[in-house]
Amino acid sequence: MYDNLLFQSVDSLLTSDIKNDNLPGSILFSGPDASGKLTAALETSRILSCRGPKKGKWLCDCSSCLQHKALVNSNTILLGPRDCSLEISAAKKTFLTAFYRNEHVEAARYLFVRSVRKLTMRFNPILWQDSKKLSKISSYTSTLDELLEEIDPPRELPDYEALSKICDKIEKEALGLEEEFMYDSISISHIRNLSSWAHISLSEGKKVIVIEKADRMLEGARNALLKILEEPPENTVFILTTSKRNSVMPTILSRVRTYNFIARTNTQSKEIINRVYHDEFEGSIEQYLQLFMAIPPETIKQYTHTFYKEIVNGIIPDVAALVKNCNKFDPRLLLRLFLENIYEIQKTALTCAKGVEASSQCTKAVGDCWNNVTVYNMSVEASLEQLVKEIALINRLNENVLKQAYDKL
Repeated sequence: MYDNLLFQSVDSLLTSDIKNDNLPGSILFSGPDASGKLTAALETSRILSCRGPKKGKWLCDCSSCLQHKALVNSNTILLGPRDCSLEISAAKKTFLTAFYRNEHVEAARYLFVRSVRKLTMRFNPILWQDSKKLSKISSYTSTLDELLEEIDPPRELPDYEALSKICDKIEKEALGLEEEFMYDSISISHIRNLSSWAHISLSEGKKVIVIEKADRMLEGARNALLKILEEPPENTVFILTTSKRNSVMPTILSRVRTYNFIARTNTQSKEIINRVYHDEFEGSIEQYLQLFMAIPPETIKQYTHTFYKEIVNGIIPDVAALVKNCNKFDPRLLLRLFLENIYEIQKTALTCAKGVEASSQCTKAVGDCWNNVTVYNMSVEASLEQLVKEIALINRLNENVLKQAYDKL
């Protein structure tokens, strides 16, 4: 079991709990980003539904496992915000390279297909049935389903040129879907809709509901989820994931069993990148995926310095132009990198009492900016404009200590 979950000791505990029928109906996978939590959640769903003699093995070819490996099993629902575009681009490169070299083709095919369906699964009509956006979303997902059918296992693949064109179309449609409709927090309507679905009985097997980034829920959604977890439907397993366990509502934590994931070392990350993407890279998995960003991290860093320098010098930055130049900060990873750079820059003020106070206030302002976008659905432009005002005010009230510190860089 959990053949694809690398360098995580939690796999043995999960395996033991499943074999001993000791897995509860509500569990939480907690740990750093890129530590394999979603992989483990999707594998748990597959293992629980496996009907083959090779119980839980990745190579099991029972009908249920084949559907789960392609992420088309109707008994699993996945929701929660996620930046999928970089993984899709990286998987596309791996797939086309593997096909060209005629090496690891099937593994690379699954990698690409699954990377796209990790996106489309979040737009299941069950979750969006009451939304006015459903028809437009369906236009994207229907197109992607048709394109994916052309390369789905075990279908024979076309020649390299045709395959490349299909993959390019898939990537373009997927990026359009994510850019236009990916949400930053889990809505109460999604929780209510999955609750109704969860209470519909099955003839066989288990339903699995995977809620990624469970900390990114508004209060109404958290309360709605709590009600389901208090009286969970029969034959339904809830798998929540988070990299910020302290941000999950305590009453929800009290109703789930936590499985802890750990950060991988650079050596382990290097091996994972080699085994999964068949590429050589020194650094973390997140850093590897950043290679596929539309805007390089160094360019984001330059934009950050210009933005911060203008604020502390009393100049109002052109936020609209910044957002445009940064690809509207899509994927959201771009915004996170931008704000992390601001956080690092303002730490230069930590050399005096006023600087410590100003840095503390800046840290809160940067955190609020991120939450305004990812939790409260404020536009990036509006949130950054608010951040400009707050940093300028902090600098002024603390006798230009931020400017003085920056000038010494």
